[in-house]
Amino acid sequence: MRPTSAALSKAELARLTRVKRPSPPPLVALGPEMVSFFKNSVEKRQGKLTRIAGSWTQLVPELISDHCALESYNRGTLTVVVDTASHLYELKQLLLAGLQQQLLLACQTSGLRKIALKRGRWYDGPDDGSYRTIRFDR
Repeated sequence: MRPTSAALSKAELARLTRVKRPSPPPLVALGPEMVSFFKNSVEKRQGKLTRIAGSWTQLVPELISDHCALESYNRGTLTVVVDTASHLYELKQLLLAGLQQQLLLACQTSGLRKIALKRGRWYDGPDDGSYRTIRFDR
């Protein structure tokens, strides 16, 4: 039994489509590029802040630390945001009483030279701490 002309034309069209269609360019794997980007850009910059954050959690009392956020680390200055004026005052008093020297010594290899405090909120929700959603508007 011979194939019909319609079947031959479909087979011919399929062959022509396969032969004439340009092959897509080879795809480069994204995984190694992302790992390289992370190691060169993110990990190098955040390594110092990670060590400082570890020392911060060890040395600063938890009652005050819950009301603080490490905002940035730039040129040896750590900027800390404190949500209420009373906690800002307590943290300032602790830093003056010797906590700042302890932090500077613990983070000496990270290049920490100064701690700057400022009042502000990094979360949405009430001040009582019952419901906090981190705000990413900066």
